[in-house]
Amino acid sequence: MPQSFASLTCHVIFSTKNREPLIIGELAPRIYEYVGGICRETGNVLLAAGGTPDHVHLLISVGKQTSIADLVRTIKANASGWIHKTFANQGGFAWQSGYGAFSVSLSNIDGVTQYIANQSEHHRTKSFQEEFMEFLKRHNLQYNEQYLWE
Repeated sequence: MPQSFASLTCHVIFSTKNREPLIIGELAPRIYEYVGGICRETGNVLLAAGGTPDHVHLLISVGKQTSIADLVRTIKANASGWIHKTFANQGGFAWQSGYGAFSVSLSNIDGVTQYIANQSEHHRTKSFQEEFMEFLKRHNLQYNEQYLWE
């Protein structure tokens, strides 16, 4: 076959370092716009973005040349650098070192998009840690809670 094709949609989740509530005010919508630009420049498409002051959810259509580890590293490095340059009061901003990346079927893209849009409501009853462990369990990923949090 002379061409390559990929249909890969990924739900990426990561938090600020120590889950500090730093994604507030005008930073939230602007960071999601910035991440969308990073995705476009790297051959990917940001389908949805949202979160709370301490973590983000990104729904990404992953390009055929993309490694998810490289993409998340690029997003986190560039976004934190941009935050430091653009928001003088955010000099201590940092992301946690890890992330979660979960596959999403085409039939579930609308559901995940809604889930991301409703993060503030969702987290009225559930912490980030509870939510993240549910994702790990739902996707049958083994983990040791002792090493899960920074």
